[in-house]
Amino acid sequence: MNIGPRRVVITGMGAVTPVGHTVAESWESILAGKSGFANNSYQVDISDMPIGGVCEVKEWDGAEKVGRKESRRMDRCQQFVHVATAEAMAQSGLKVTDENRERIGVYMGTGVGGVQTLIGTEHVLQEQGHRRVSPFAITLIMPNGAAGMVAIEYGLQGPAMTTTTACAAGTDGIGNGFMAVRMGIVDAAVVGGTEAPVTRVTMASFAKAGALSKRTEGTPSPFDKDRDGFVAAEGAGILVIETLEHAKARGANILGEIVGFGQTCDAYHITAPDSNGTGATRAIKNAIAMAGKTVTDVDYMNAHGTGTRLNDSIETTAIKQALGDHAYKVAVSSTKSMTGHGMGATGAIETVFCALALRDQIIPPTISMVEADPECDLDYVSEGGARKAELNLATNHAFGFGGHNAVLALGRYTE
Repeated sequence: MNIGPRRVVITGMGAVTPVGHTVAESWESILAGKSGFANNSYQVDISDMPIGGVCEVKEWDGAEKVGRKESRRMDRCQQFVHVATAEAMAQSGLKVTDENRERIGVYMGTGVGGVQTLIGTEHVLQEQGHRRVSPFAITLIMPNGAAGMVAIEYGLQGPAMTTTTACAAGTDGIGNGFMAVRMGIVDAAVVGGTEAPVTRVTMASFAKAGALSKRTEGTPSPFDKDRDGFVAAEGAGILVIETLEHAKARGANILGEIVGFGQTCDAYHITAPDSNGTGATRAIKNAIAMAGKTVTDVDYMNAHGTGTRLNDSIETTAIKQALGDHAYKVAVSSTKSMTGHGMGATGAIETVFCALALRDQIIPPTISMVEADPECDLDYVSEGGARKAELNLATNHAFGFGGHNAVLALGRYTE
């Protein structure tokens, strides 16, 4: 086994988001500044709750997307992964054989796993009795279900792991896979995150905590002075990553490179970020340092940027602490202004967007930001739409309940 730091490249990407069922659809919508927001949910009625709306995956028919029989054996979050993984694997051209299957892993992240199945099964139990409970309920509910499903479907016999670090989970899933490939545990991996959290229970819980936006238009609005919370969302983002040597040996088309990963914990509060932003600051610095770069090398930051009062101001503080004066020269944007906050999926989806930004040399905008909060004084790409720029190094930030901070650094691929 070749142990030691190795270059890790991206050869395939897949996405299911509130603005598209594929990477191409989603990216086109993001660059056009299209919002995935809707006033009500088509899955559950939330009209009686103090919630402005949600960002759901539109017109999703599980039976059509994965097959009628198979859809009954997958939670919605697993269906998203099934479709996104198929897209990523097809693009990568990675062939799984008896010779390499033990050297390919699966690293996923999710915040709540199959919560729709959990709540639905409880209703069946209470209303129809235990005999009507599906024998597949457990495998649909368990957070590691998506990772296991991918491993089984493609015959991947390396590690198959799931990280549940709330809204940092998708980024952690990618980061953990990146580290495994970088250090020689595996040669390639399917990595990403997924979430399908839109239920009356989860929406009521977030609303009661005061975390959700109550506005029915112009939201989510990260960094805006009138922002009033995040908009719950769903989806999945998947990447196929592998060593540069492995990718070049099989003639793969290289889409980008992951060059660093920072992982910290605030150890401060179960839901609120540390008001000093020190945990997020360290995660940003650590990702840049692992990349072998300096803070002045950073060109673009895809912010966590949820639209909550605390997150946006504290993240801005963390960026300034991490980058110093260079913070005012870096473009920062929140694609959550269009996709909403996909919790355990969000970091994975945004990693896809970072890779595309580097590939296409364009920065996605932050929409719905009308007037910046005085505490949020950076360049949030909030005017004029997507911006062409020379980009070589980008970071993606994800922060989750429990004080989890995860930051990935991505580079424009060069020989």
